[in-house]
Amino acid sequence: MTVVVGYLAGKGGASALHLAVGAARTLNTSLAVATVVPRPWLNPSPARVDAEYAEYAAQLAASSAEQARQHVSALDDRLDVSFHKFAHRSVSGGLLNAVDELGAEVLVLGSASDGQLGQVVVGSTADRLLHSCPVPLAISPHGYRRPKSGALARITCAYPGSPEAVAVVQQVTDLSRRLDTPLRVVTFAVRGRNMYPPTVGLHAEDAILQEWAKQAQQALTRLKDEKIIGDGVELLVVTGNDWSEALDAIDWLEGEILAIGTSPGGAVARVFLGSHGSKILRHSPVPVLVLPG
Repeated sequence: MTVVVGYLAGKGGASALHLAVGAARTLNTSLAVATVVPRPWLNPSPARVDAEYAEYAAQLAASSAEQARQHVSALDDRLDVSFHKFAHRSVSGGLLNAVDELGAEVLVLGSASDGQLGQVVVGSTADRLLHSCPVPLAISPHGYRRPKSGALARITCAYPGSPEAVAVVQQVTDLSRRLDTPLRVVTFAVRGRNMYPPTVGLHAEDAILQEWAKQAQQALTRLKDEKIIGDGVELLVVTGNDWSEALDAIDWLEGEILAIGTSPGGAVARVFLGSHGSKILRHSPVPVLVLPG
């Protein structure tokens, strides 16, 4: 098993490599850098065109590997790292091939470069993989840099309080024990837009939000009562007028990750986020680990 990171020279910066190096060290495994080059749509094509494309693809893969090698070496020169080229008509399809052929334990991506620094920005490739990846998918915030300590400080598990999400908490609990990393379980309760007509008044919205928070706290407590998590795990209910406010209302440690569970996207376990999971993902100030359903 290995950590696979998607990297293309000049595309998205080095944040994915920072997260991938940390993941490989945390998991005590190797790192595989995968570059996806475009496959021509025309087939067959004139020999000259084939030769020109082959040269272009080779140069793109070589320059990407060299840039990635420099970044990774500066971060951790003792890491076992390999470089691979995959030709595919889509980047997401090429990365899925990489996951399969390289035996990935986790796939790491960076945020899109056109978003706000410090937040997870889902680009088109990540969006497709959020619906199809068969292994955990880790996405770094835009501009993310590996903590100086290099250690994973804490795992926060987002728990919606639903019965089907208990399995996700168990999965994250097992991961925290395997990595000997502190665990925190958080439920976010967000007011949302226009919960009630203006004539009803904000007091009704406040009342229902408080009731949600109360039920969420009870669901969190049951996790301890049923021995899903240990007694020392921190439990937290966070409310906010919107998702940005809710994610900003709690403290985040340097070196922390946020784990989100998903629903099955078909007959086999794949990543498939619901609406709340998507909103949490897009407002997270720390790397997000999205687990297959």
